[in-house]
Amino acid sequence: MSEGFIDLLCRHAADSPERIFARHEGAAVSFGDLERASALLAVAIREKGVKRGDRIAVVMRNSPFAMAMIYAITRAGNVWVPVNAALKGEGLEYIIGHSDPALIVADEEFAELIAGCRAASGVPVITNRERDLPAGTVAFDEALPLPDDAAAIMYTSGTTGPAKGVIVTHRMLRLAAEAVALCSAPRPGDDYYVWEPFYHIGGAQTLLLPLVREVTLTLGSRFSASRFWQDVSAAGSTHIHHLGGVIQILLKQPPSPLDRGHNVRIAWGGGCAREVWRAFEERFGIHIRECYGMTEASSLTTYNDTGLVGSVGKPMPWFNVRLLDDSGQEILDGRGEIVITTSVPGAIFPGYFRNPEATAKALRPEGFRTGDVGSWDAGGNLFFHGRKSDSVRCRGENVSSWEVEHVAAQHPDVEDSAMIGVATDVGEQDIKLFVQLKPGAVADADALGAWLGQRLAGFQVPRYIAFVKAFDRTPSQRIMKHRLPGSTDDCWDRMAERERA
Repeated sequence: MSEGFIDLLCRHAADSPERIFARHEGAAVSFGDLERASALLAVAIREKGVKRGDRIAVVMRNSPFAMAMIYAITRAGNVWVPVNAALKGEGLEYIIGHSDPALIVADEEFAELIAGCRAASGVPVITNRERDLPAGTVAFDEALPLPDDAAAIMYTSGTTGPAKGVIVTHRMLRLAAEAVALCSAPRPGDDYYVWEPFYHIGGAQTLLLPLVREVTLTLGSRFSASRFWQDVSAAGSTHIHHLGGVIQILLKQPPSPLDRGHNVRIAWGGGCAREVWRAFEERFGIHIRECYGMTEASSLTTYNDTGLVGSVGKPMPWFNVRLLDDSGQEILDGRGEIVITTSVPGAIFPGYFRNPEATAKALRPEGFRTGDVGSWDAGGNLFFHGRKSDSVRCRGENVSSWEVEHVAAQHPDVEDSAMIGVATDVGEQDIKLFVQLKPGAVADADALGAWLGQRLAGFQVPRYIAFVKAFDRTPSQRIMKHRLPGSTDDCWDRMAERERA
């Protein structure tokens, strides 16, 4: 792969400038429009004194202007630092401070937030008041970036601790788009509904898809479960993206004629629980194509194109996957850490920004150590079993949060749950399960604890159960576990109930 994605944009804009790249609120953006706007904004970046290679933090909602700004930054050889538009306080301070940008670009609604951010003090700010593309035409004739130049620093969601900045190259973003195409199997003329924010890899990778396939994008403002099918139907979209708890959230919406009143054929993404897979396909008439991956390895590593329920499929053509134990021995039968190598130099990230310790821990001689746990079936299909670090050592056993949470999800009153480990007086850790109930359900920890006890091994049964109204979530709808309190005096205690009995 000798050219990056900016090369593709310029070539498509020259060959077919009127071809539609994306639509937003009914207005079309052509390849020619996007190329022209990216040149105009690249010139504006240089006029701010930003040098090639400098980092630019972007705090914007999805819009044609935001899309053009991202292309302008990467076209100019600068490094895009996407910032979660919902961040505030310490979270925002950390990202801005750690990335140390030469420029901040923010929508007007975030101007006050940026002004109050200590880490942003002294950094020039472009305040955007538009959602549509800027008017005008200028030439931007600087040399285009090379495939292995840094395109972005994408901060992980930080569900269990401080976010790490993944250095993402131009090559990696293009490979991510190629991987989305393999996973989602588009036909010429298809439309992808983009609800996920551009500042997440799920949105960023889709932003390049029209460069590698003859498809268009429909830009949604945000994920709304109540309006989702109405928006998708109005757009005529053929593909939707699922991640985290999105499949479960959509299934829990009231039945509607729009459940089948759409053109969607495929839902592609990661995190579809085995127990809801077929229910989603049957209710909405959509084929699920599950995948697995991490930002560090060009987003998608494996994809399931056979429909095997529960599997994340087989590796992309440019990746090899092995399962290793802690000593580096390969595991063929059983569970091990997912370790990735590649036949395409540069498909795996060069490191974490200003974090050599985390880089050294992840990039090892044996490959990229993902920290995720997987297993194989007899047909060579990969199954994902959660984060290696997202487990609790209880009674001499490692208890996977993923397994406990998936059992809890089968309870008829449970909307969602999250498991953490908490301190114990004797031994290693105890299990605390946070539970969000479905609307109208009544909290009954005794009954829930007994129900779990019938379905989990003794060492897996939570000692503590706490009920919450809602969870703090990342943009991809993952629960932010590091915000869950480890206190044990404010919740149901199974051992205390036994003593009282």
